[in-house]
Amino acid sequence: MKKLFIFSSLIALSAVYAQKTHTVVKGDNPYNISKRYGMTMDELVMLNPKVKGGNLALGEVLVISKSGKTEKAASTEKVVLTPSSASGKLGKIVLQPKQTIYGITKQYQISETELRRLNPELDSHMKIGDEVTLPAESIKKFGGNQAVAVSPIEVKTEVAKKTQTPVKPEILVEKEKVAQVSNEDSYEIQAKDNYYKLSRKFNLSQADLFALNPGLEAKGLQPGEFIKIKGGSKTVAAVVSSEPKTTEVSNPVSTNTYSDISSSDDYVTYTVANGDTVFGILNKFGITLDDLLTLNPNLSQGLKSGMVLKIKKLSAAYIKKSGDMLNVVIMLPFGFDTNDSKYRTMSLDFLAGAKLAIERNAAKGQKLDVIVIDAGNEASFKNSLVQINAKNTDLIIGPFFKSSVLQVLDYVKDTKIPVVAPFANSDELLKYDNLILVETNDAVYSDRIVKEVKDVYSDQKIYIVADADKSKATYLKNRLEKELKNSVVVMVNSSQDIQLDKNMMTGKSAPVIAILVDDSDSAGDAFANKMIALSKEVENLKAFSMSYSPVFEKKVDELSQANLVYLMDRKINTDGDFEKEILADFKKKYCKTPSKYAVIGFDVVNDMLSRENKKGEIFKQMNKVQTQLATKFEFEKTKSGAYVNKGYRVVRLVPN
Repeated sequence: MKKLFIFSSLIALSAVYAQKTHTVVKGDNPYNISKRYGMTMDELVMLNPKVKGGNLALGEVLVISKSGKTEKAASTEKVVLTPSSASGKLGKIVLQPKQTIYGITKQYQISETELRRLNPELDSHMKIGDEVTLPAESIKKFGGNQAVAVSPIEVKTEVAKKTQTPVKPEILVEKEKVAQVSNEDSYEIQAKDNYYKLSRKFNLSQADLFALNPGLEAKGLQPGEFIKIKGGSKTVAAVVSSEPKTTEVSNPVSTNTYSDISSSDDYVTYTVANGDTVFGILNKFGITLDDLLTLNPNLSQGLKSGMVLKIKKLSAAYIKKSGDMLNVVIMLPFGFDTNDSKYRTMSLDFLAGAKLAIERNAAKGQKLDVIVIDAGNEASFKNSLVQINAKNTDLIIGPFFKSSVLQVLDYVKDTKIPVVAPFANSDELLKYDNLILVETNDAVYSDRIVKEVKDVYSDQKIYIVADADKSKATYLKNRLEKELKNSVVVMVNSSQDIQLDKNMMTGKSAPVIAILVDDSDSAGDAFANKMIALSKEVENLKAFSMSYSPVFEKKVDELSQANLVYLMDRKINTDGDFEKEILADFKKKYCKTPSKYAVIGFDVVNDMLSRENKKGEIFKQMNKVQTQLATKFEFEKTKSGAYVNKGYRVVRLVPN
């Protein structure tokens, strides 16, 4: 039976009177550099005062030891070795959930041929908890948080100091240092830990963490310090080592697969939809295939609908200054100072809904300080900016108009305060990474209609009932002609211009595809009546609408014969418990039902406040899909920076 040994090479004494240095590479930080060379942070800062702030530049040379002194640099990476492979320095990793052969080859930069040579029975040993042999150097360099197999026997090699005579390795049998973490015990904070990871690891809330560790909230998590934890009935063993730090738990959890991604991770994520392709995702976000595969090893098993993919690291976001009070500014165009009442009713209604949302969140314990500012009109808006305290504001909701939103973004460009635009939406705004756009872009609706039409298209003639300025209809027509080769797409001004096609072989009427772009109620009525009439003449008529019209609910049975599919952005489900509660609260407070803009005010403010925490980290919660009173919020971070709401409902009327 072959014996296993742990090889831990202790690098020789550095030369006397020589100054030891370290060149900063990608991934370095003061903490892991000090650990690598067996130093304290204070010692590293003493030798290199400029690292005190934690900022390191790639290629920067740091002093590790003073000249004239002897320094030991110990490499503590522990790897399982076998006598037959000692010269090749092989080690073993413990497989985590979702790890694949392809993912291992990418992560550890080893060919599949070499991987199979080292693991002859690889295919039958790819279960969670199995051990896979890899070059020790690869484990050390690319392992990250990967669990490694460690034996309690260690071979320690001493290097001769004053003689050339080889020294026989001394075999030390040593128990592995393990910090047992249980309900009552403590845990050593690692460099990459955050509150979210600790909460998941030990099954406790952030509030519990603060209660167990007075002062933690104020000073934050400090690598190397110990905190008290509470983890239910599980006992967790934290293996004390360095580079890489590993944690073994009773049920291994992968920290690098799509199944574990959450809105609290520091990544932009994307949920795969039906019809998505890898090529399309690469183009959508402007990333390379290698980047996508590196962040998502499980992609090697194929792209599947519902998968949540890591796209890229989030850029530096807003950081709350201090305290746990959330300071919110709401900017609405009342026009009191400018004597401009054009948008006053809309603003008052929006504020009524917003106040109900604020009261609900405050009742749940959220500490809020809300200031309402009269944004005036577009011409006078600049005067409103001075009322914003950029040093003590955590969230700005409003203003309504694009030109005003641009001025706010410029005003807070140094502090990166999150700005929520309830109505403004244009390509010019997409480059701001601290901007949240609530109003869904018309192009999103058009693209969805194109997808729906493609699914049913079979050489039918296509009619588009245009809106007044024809911009949306023109965009839709161009997209359809691009996606459907040799299609006949006709843009008309009225639903009365839609005519059935003729079958050239039989001379009989043939069904067509009709799309309503005009969002006025009168256009909806005319479109519904025309579709009902045509559906009585021919079967398989296909009708679509980019927006909701009240007539669609009044004539469900008739319009189902036209297979009507329509998109809806805001609609209250009056049968829902949450909706009933909000409507009752609003009526109790204001003695009336909410108007359109009161609903929007409630939805926007309630959704934004529900994503906030004491630290003002709203951007870490943007991946949550939420439906408020009438609005669905499904934000996606664009390639250029801003968060855009792509939430809407698809309603299909199906014949009985």
